[in-house]
Amino acid sequence: MRRLVFLVTLTLLAACSTTLEDMAPTSSMSTISATSGKAPRFGDSKPHEWRTITPWRYPVHGTDVSKYQTSVDWDQARKAGISFAFIKATEGGDRLDSSFHEHWRNAKSAGVPRGAYHFYYFCRPATEQAHWFIRNVPKDASSLPPVLDMEWNPLSPSCKLRPPPETVRKEMSIFLKTIENHYGKKPIIYTSIDFFDDNNLSTFHGYPYWLRSVAGHPSERYGSHPFTFWQYSGTGIVPGIKGNADVNAFNGSQAAWRDWLRQNTR
Repeated sequence: MRRLVFLVTLTLLAACSTTLEDMAPTSSMSTISATSGKAPRFGDSKPHEWRTITPWRYPVHGTDVSKYQTSVDWDQARKAGISFAFIKATEGGDRLDSSFHEHWRNAKSAGVPRGAYHFYYFCRPATEQAHWFIRNVPKDASSLPPVLDMEWNPLSPSCKLRPPPETVRKEMSIFLKTIENHYGKKPIIYTSIDFFDDNNLSTFHGYPYWLRSVAGHPSERYGSHPFTFWQYSGTGIVPGIKGNADVNAFNGSQAAWRDWLRQNTR
């Protein structure tokens, strides 16, 4: 009997150890700083139960922000494991995010590599939108490459256009080439699963992708399409950011991240 109790106890301890290692972080779990050598594990107000490849296999994580994330404490976020940030700058041909300059300035002051993104608006020509972005986003060699955010916006009060895929890809090409010529860096494409599928973006090559997939690894949602960044949560809990935060992972090791930074921030 004593031997049976001993064996049962060992089994329970092993099970608990495995569960704690593999479980998705909840709102009560603290993050692990990147300085510890481990991947940061941020809490989540609506945690997803990852069944296959989890975000925690990737050591480099970051966030993206807009006016909805006010007064970010970038020092605290960096110490918690935020290694990069993408900041909303513009939308369409006449909208500037009201917190862009604050986030842009303060993230850099805290030593967080940051880049700017543009939310595409289907009621304005691509050239007009690209020049609006250029007008508002400084040309800074130390910044990350610019990002084109391509997704449907059914809640827009003024523009609900959904052009055919051929038109979407043509407009994307115009925008991307225009800002690449100005900033001298290959832009990144951010997109969602439905937009990717609706517009056959699996055939749109030549640019790095930042893929949104909050309920499964990108390989489950986008097939074999390559990606550089993965947005795995829109309800993350990041120290220094009030409320829900978008959280992203870089698709590579810490060494690969350092190499990517050297190549893209000069």
